[in-house]
Amino acid sequence: MKKTFLSLLSAAAVFVSVQTVDAQVKLPQASSTTKIEQGVGIKNVTLVYQRPNVNNRVIFGGLVPYDEVWRTGANNIPSITFEEEVTIAGNKVPAGTYGIFSIPTKGDWTIILTKNEKQWGAYQYNKAEDFVRFTAKAQKVNGKVETFTMAFENVTPKGADLSLAWENAKVSFHIAVDQSKEIMASIEEAMKGDKKPYFQAAQYYFNNDLDIKKAVEWANEADKGNTKAPHIKYWRARILLKSGDKAGAIKTATEGVEMAKAGNNEEYVKLNGQVIAEAKK
Repeated sequence: MKKTFLSLLSAAAVFVSVQTVDAQVKLPQASSTTKIEQGVGIKNVTLVYQRPNVNNRVIFGGLVPYDEVWRTGANNIPSITFEEEVTIAGNKVPAGTYGIFSIPTKGDWTIILTKNEKQWGAYQYNKAEDFVRFTAKAQKVNGKVETFTMAFENVTPKGADLSLAWENAKVSFHIAVDQSKEIMASIEEAMKGDKKPYFQAAQYYFNNDLDIKKAVEWANEADKGNTKAPHIKYWRARILLKSGDKAGAIKTATEGVEMAKAGNNEEYVKLNGQVIAEAKK
C-alpha cells in the first residue's frame, strides 16, 4: 500500500510539474502589430508593421541614431505588398512583397525597399539586398506622436502617400499606380455583354477627364428607365454640365430633385440642387 501511495504521489508531482512548464503567461506586446490593407484604384497595398511607444525617451538622435539604417519601428521590419507594379520616386517597383528600412537624418530621410522582407531589426541588413533607395521628405510635427504610426494618406484612384510618424518627426512618400489600360480594357469588354456598365463607365470617364462626349452618351443610356434613381440624374447632370450643356444639366438635375423629394432622399435633393445652382451661374 505504501509503495502504491508513493507511486501515485510521484505521478501527481510529475503532472503538476509538466502543467507548470506548459503554462503560458499572457502579457501584452511591448510593440503591437498592425496590418493595413489599403485599396488604391482597383488593387490593394498591404502593410504590416510594429508600433513601439516613445515612453519618455529621446527617439531620433537618441534611441534611433541619425545616419544609420533603422528597422523602421520595432521587432520585425515593416513589410509592404503590392498587387501590381507601382512607381515610387520615379522607380518602377514590380508586384510583390518588400521590407522597409529607413535612414533618419536631421533633414530628409532615405527610405530603403529591401527584397528580404523577413528580418528582425537591422542587425542582418545587407545593402546587396536593396531593391531601391530614395529620398523622402521629412517634417516636424506639432506635439508628440507617442505611438509609431504608418498610414496611407491622400488616397486617390491614381495613388496614395505612405507616411510614418513618431516623436516629433513625420516622413512621407508617394506610391503611384497606372491602371488606365486595365480599366479601359475592362470597360470595353463589359460593354460587349448584356448588362452594360453605362453608369460606372460614365463616372470613370467624367472623373478622369476622358472623352466627355462618350461620358454623355453613356450617362444618357444609364438614365433611361431609371425613374426612381436621383443619383443617376445627379451624375448625368454633372456630366452634361461638364460638356457645356447647362440647359440639359438644369433639366436633369431638376428631375433629380423631384425624384429625391418623392423618395424622402434629402442627400440627393441637396446634391441635385447644387448642380442647378452651379449651372445657373
